[in-house]
Amino acid sequence: MTIAQLADELVDALFDADPVRASLLGVRDREDRLADHTEAGEHALRARIAAVAARAGAVDPGGLDEGDRTTRAVLLQQAGAELDRIAARGVEYTVTDSFFDPVVGTLSRLSMTGITEAEHADGYLARLSGLPGLFDAIAGRRRAGVAAGRFPVRRSAEAAVAHLTRYLAAPEDDPLRRPGPAAGSGSAAFRAARDRLLTDVVHPAVARHRDAVAADVVPHGRSDDRAGLCWLPGGADHYARLVRGHTTTERTPDDLHRAGLDALAGLSEEYARIGGRVFGTGDRAEILARLRTDPAMRWRDADELLGAARAAVRRAERAAPRWFGRLPSRGCAVEAVPEAEAPGAPVAYYMPPAADGSRPGTYYANTYRADLRDRYSAEAIAFHEAVPGHHLQLSLAQELSGLPLLRRLASVTAFDEGWGLYAERLADEMGLYGDGVSRLGMLSEDSLRACRLVVDTGLHSKGWSRRQAVDFMVAHTATPRMEIETEVDGYLAAPGRALAYMVGRWEIQRIRAEAEAALGDRFDVRAFHDVVLGSGPLPLGVLDEVVRARTRVPGRPTDGSGPRSR
Repeated sequence: MTIAQLADELVDALFDADPVRASLLGVRDREDRLADHTEAGEHALRARIAAVAARAGAVDPGGLDEGDRTTRAVLLQQAGAELDRIAARGVEYTVTDSFFDPVVGTLSRLSMTGITEAEHADGYLARLSGLPGLFDAIAGRRRAGVAAGRFPVRRSAEAAVAHLTRYLAAPEDDPLRRPGPAAGSGSAAFRAARDRLLTDVVHPAVARHRDAVAADVVPHGRSDDRAGLCWLPGGADHYARLVRGHTTTERTPDDLHRAGLDALAGLSEEYARIGGRVFGTGDRAEILARLRTDPAMRWRDADELLGAARAAVRRAERAAPRWFGRLPSRGCAVEAVPEAEAPGAPVAYYMPPAADGSRPGTYYANTYRADLRDRYSAEAIAFHEAVPGHHLQLSLAQELSGLPLLRRLASVTAFDEGWGLYAERLADEMGLYGDGVSRLGMLSEDSLRACRLVVDTGLHSKGWSRRQAVDFMVAHTATPRMEIETEVDGYLAAPGRALAYMVGRWEIQRIRAEAEAALGDRFDVRAFHDVVLGSGPLPLGVLDEVVRARTRVPGRPTDGSGPRSR
């Protein structure tokens, strides 16, 4: 069996494990299926993925061409990360009000699935019918987690209950009513069947799950003082594995914690230079206080926030051809985070396009309580999430038709988020920031990501309390406390993920700097970006090898000091 065939086997296993993700990506052959979160289901998935990884690992990479060597490396990293995720048993204790929670996440993602064919409509109704079984299975896993001492954070579990209560309180606004076929043959019957299922099947199942969480899970929740993974049985080992999976390196929590502190210290000079021009002071504490407290740094309302996001994305799209040789065939839509999800959602996020064209790539900006959200970081966030960030990177990856599907759709957090964070600084090179205040917002976002290294490791490895994490970020960023608290709760829900941002950017910047030094006048930034984005999402060590091979940059000394992919 070839490496490409093994990669397809792994994709099949991953899509069978998460059929809704397959639908969102435009792979529409599992429309009537939902995830299997039972213990037996995860055991079968683990065995299936391990078998594929073992066969790929037995292949000598020396006998493969560059493309197959890269595919093999991506396969092994993706399989390893998925096995580590399963081993961490997160479904048992990830109980929160954001899409990291498997119940909240399923409701959110189902509402985004497009219906362009009759079988999609039939599949959607089948999925609605299957939601009670999914929710009951998750409730069972959570009860088992409590029995084994794997407790969720009480605050987050209470937020999940509140979220589901809000969902049930407005059935007429249920986002699951959103998907539907175009008007015409069968659409009226579909809507009637959908609404009947929502009323008679889905809403009672959500209420039953909410009540189970309130009765069986919340009373056992961990306090804010013991919020991190290290307080759970085996938590330190699980965290180390999740760190490895998200960063695709062997860097330890202690190393990353120190790196975050160093990165924060290193931003002082830039704050002084830009802050002196904008606010007349180079003192970072004064600059951060001004950004955080000046009413002029807030939005008037949701319309102003959304309009500024759209303007930034359109400006970046116009400038992109000067910096990229290849661009996506479709532009980026900009929408508000759905109202029902907004209170627990991050400040912004990006949803990739569906490969079948049923949904465009969309940048979602959170307009909830817009008057408390900062305007200074809005451009940096838009450039990260949309162009030249996630939209450009993920849309291009989908269009790499000559690569195996795994290479186009792999979930490599360090590459994806590293590119997004690299894009914030690249936007400065491109001249996209509108003024000095927005450039201070870029620095504030840098401070936030450096804080993530400190805070994520602090919570999950060093035993920090939630309050300690929030206070650290308030002291070192201009981010409003409301957003900081959402950030910290996100780190608790997805241990290790927050580390990938800075680790990924640092590697992309290092790889670019070495290419510039080696090539001199022959270095072409458009060609460099096309190489980085032209092989799909890659583990960081593999990215280094690919760029060197394509740009003829000499290899690094093999002293073990660099990142190593799995």
